[in-house]
Amino acid sequence: VKPFSPKEVMARLNVIVRRNVKVKQEKPIKQKYQFGGLEIDITGRNVYVDGEKVEMTPKEYDLLFYLVQNQNIALSREKLLQEVWGFDFFGDDRTVDTHIKMIRNSIGIYRDYIVTLRGVGYKFEAME
Repeated sequence: VKPFSPKEVMARLNVIVRRNVKVKQEKPIKQKYQFGGLEIDITGRNVYVDGEKVEMTPKEYDLLFYLVQNQNIALSREKLLQEVWGFDFFGDDRTVDTHIKMIRNSIGIYRDYIVTLRGVGYKFEAME
């Protein structure tokens, strides 16, 4: 193990943070997503099914929003845990499965938009 200075550690961390911020800024965020009768209001953090507001926990909303933002992309459970729960989460990757189940129950007939990829994870698949 090589000794290194705290300045070098901070410089490396700053590079990583800048890289992540740059990547996240490149993806434009819409104010509202509409998939048939499923509406996701980004600014209000609300979800509507056929015009009726659906109650979700903040984490369920964050997970649904992340899936929608990355629609048609296969996302592993690990990736979802990392992006939605953060690096400091030490729980089981089945936490994602539990939250997906709750989201599917909440969005009713639009539950099929969240596709299970066996052995991999999930993806959001819908026509806008």
